[in-house]
Amino acid sequence: MRKRIEIPKGIYGITGDNFSNGRTNYFCVKEMIAGGIKIVQYRAKTKSSREKIEEAREIRELCKKNNVLFIVNDNVDIALLVDADGVHIGQDDMHPDDVRKLLGDDKIIGLSTHSEEQGMEAYKNMNVDYIGVGPIYPTTTKDTKPVGLEYLEFAVRELKLPFVAIGGIKAHNIDTIISKGAQRICLVSEIVGNDNISEFVTELQKKFS
Repeated sequence: MRKRIEIPKGIYGITGDNFSNGRTNYFCVKEMIAGGIKIVQYRAKTKSSREKIEEAREIRELCKKNNVLFIVNDNVDIALLVDADGVHIGQDDMHPDDVRKLLGDDKIIGLSTHSEEQGMEAYKNMNVDYIGVGPIYPTTTKDTKPVGLEYLEFAVRELKLPFVAIGGIKAHNIDTIISKGAQRICLVSEIVGNDNISEFVTELQKKFS
């Protein structure tokens, strides 16, 4: 049976150039890494495929030099082209079993989940290395209905599977998420929109020590 790949604890970085005040994804990732982030997901919904590939290659090299895991959102083909460490997919994307056939056993597969049923299904599927749990609160980065804290508590209690809490999480409510048992948390707009990303991330990382 395949063994799941270990996912770093702490802040999980995701790019979001529509929230970054004109700064590039590369700049934001460089700042995230300076702040101590060990895993970054490249998400760029509005760019062309060529733009994504070029940008993903640059960020992939940056991550590799700093021993940071690099995950590509949705685009399995781009993940393969840039030799990413893995891919993150949604419920309507390619099935994890099919993604695994393309990526091989040594790559990471993350899956977004929005309910206890989806979480349990992912937990039983050894091709999934971690899941996203959320959105916890209303968020401008996704149009998915918030799941609240109940599903988060279920994931902590029932799923022996690494998960990233995501969705509407800010500096003012992150302590609540941590108190529920979350060990990996993502704040998208709160990080990439910050005036001093590296300093902000450094302070957030201290909450996990």
